[in-house]
Amino acid sequence: MRILIEKDGNLWPESTDLDAVRSALEDPEALVWVDLYHDSPDKSRQVLSEVFNFHPLSIDDALEEIHVPKIDDWGDYFYLSLVAVRAGQPLDDIDKSIELDVFLGSNYIVTYHQESYPAVDLVWNRLLRNENHHQNSRLILYQILDALTDEYMKMINNLDSRVVEIEGSLIQKPDKALLKEVFSIKRSLLNLRLIVLPQSEVLNKLSLGDFEIIEYKERMYFRDVYDHLIRVHEVIEILREFVNSVLDIYLSVVNNQLNNTIKILTIITTLVMLFSFFNEFFGEKIFTTGSQLNQWISITGIGLFLAVLVLLLVIILLRMRHRDWM
Repeated sequence: MRILIEKDGNLWPESTDLDAVRSALEDPEALVWVDLYHDSPDKSRQVLSEVFNFHPLSIDDALEEIHVPKIDDWGDYFYLSLVAVRAGQPLDDIDKSIELDVFLGSNYIVTYHQESYPAVDLVWNRLLRNENHHQNSRLILYQILDALTDEYMKMINNLDSRVVEIEGSLIQKPDKALLKEVFSIKRSLLNLRLIVLPQSEVLNKLSLGDFEIIEYKERMYFRDVYDHLIRVHEVIEILREFVNSVLDIYLSVVNNQLNNTIKILTIITTLVMLFSFFNEFFGEKIFTTGSQLNQWISITGIGLFLAVLVLLLVIILLRMRHRDWM
């Protein structure tokens, strides 16, 4: 747990004094940010219930991972469930996402997460470095949401670059390992879509003024993030279509290889048929004593037959080449 308190232009970071939090909460001009991370659920529940007096249902929602963005209005505060991604890791399993639970009041913000949350760390450090410490809980929430959206776009850009590489490799040589990776990317895009759509609904509610805590002039910030999420969703749909086209390319290349294999087998079969015919024509029965076909058994006859056989073979091969079978 880490605590940041801003009061009268002064900033007290990295404090763990809950009495100082209680005192600051009584001052409407103060700002309190309590970040609960790597804490046990029991300790977190104690802080949420005894210090902030949150409703038990909202506390239960926070302590239980649901991986679905949502927002609940509890009058003097509202509860949000947000979901982040690791930009450098595929999201082929929804459980690989990171959940962040937020309680937002007029002069405080409480964040709860079990894993390291890049967006929270980014905003926290940014707030510590800022010489002008004039902030409020809504602007902190906006910065966290904006950082989350940037992580979505980074993941999409990484997936897009990888799909382009896979497309070039599949054209040259289809590989089942690459095909497996394409399906992994497809699942990642689907899971990301399942996160972005509900989260955009959350941002839409924040930007429409459904909550008294958010002032009119602050709605534009959330509208800006909402617009970014809509753009992210559009790019996801475009990339999903691109992935489907890559799968079509894979199937086309595999079919072409299969056709080439069939052509080779056809050529081999044709050659075998010709030599089988030669073997049948000049079999043991032709060379037996007293055979009526002994008149054909001469160097001239055999040479003439071989010449016709070679001529037929050349005609067949040229015909195959003309049809681009070779």
